[in-house]
Amino acid sequence: MAEPKIGVIHYNFPDMDWIQFLDYCVRTGYEYIEVAISDVWGEGVTDPEAKAKEVRAQMDDRGIKAGALAAGNDFVLLDEAAIEPEIERMKRICCDLAPIVGTDTIRTEGGRPKPEVSEDRYVEAMGGCLKRCVSFIEPAGIKLALDNHGPVTNDGDLQVKIFEFVGSPNVGSNLDTMNYRWFGHDIATINRFYEIVAPYVFHTHMKDGFGSRENYKGAALGEGEIDLHHAIKCLRNVGYDGVWCSEYEGPEREGGVGYAKCCQWLKANL
Repeated sequence: MAEPKIGVIHYNFPDMDWIQFLDYCVRTGYEYIEVAISDVWGEGVTDPEAKAKEVRAQMDDRGIKAGALAAGNDFVLLDEAAIEPEIERMKRICCDLAPIVGTDTIRTEGGRPKPEVSEDRYVEAMGGCLKRCVSFIEPAGIKLALDNHGPVTNDGDLQVKIFEFVGSPNVGSNLDTMNYRWFGHDIATINRFYEIVAPYVFHTHMKDGFGSRENYKGAALGEGEIDLHHAIKCLRNVGYDGVWCSEYEGPEREGGVGYAKCCQWLKANL
């Protein structure tokens, strides 16, 4: 079995600037990171390609690789006037920025709920936008990993319907192990979601905690109620070879203490 690829997200990492974050990863043992779109195309950046080259050089200097690039997109759209610029933005992220950063995996959002897009049209909306991306991601060898994030995509059955609607081997899942629970599903349902989504998984957010919505409390991996071993088994069973990327939302944020615990757990349990 190949050595597991152990990574960490950046978009909600605590109290460190970019360089401090990279140096923390080296000290802690993280070899892969999920680069946030704000790292390369943030507010005020007029040349994201140049910024991406700078970010890549800083990662290369430390032996850090990009496991994924988070797009921060919104695909809960049915209006063509809104869809077109979102697809063009995604094309630039996939075809121009991702190769510079050094990844073929784009963590893709479902999007935000909107009054004009009813829940019974979510597959049409998100699936339609994802399908529009196929013409440029397949030739470029780019994979879109739809995250079960927020109130829109935290349903494994819905995700599978979207993947079947799109029908591309380059459109699949970013599996967040905690978010289904945050949304309100029980552990048995979550374990079933792992089973049916596993064949589509390109990237992960390994996350633990307790409870749902206002009662949610984050925890280091192995310290919450999530059946992480079942999630790992499901992914191993389908030959998953992507990054095991930790995300931590517990109380030990300062100095990256919680993230260090997550790294240690992944090394001990993968």
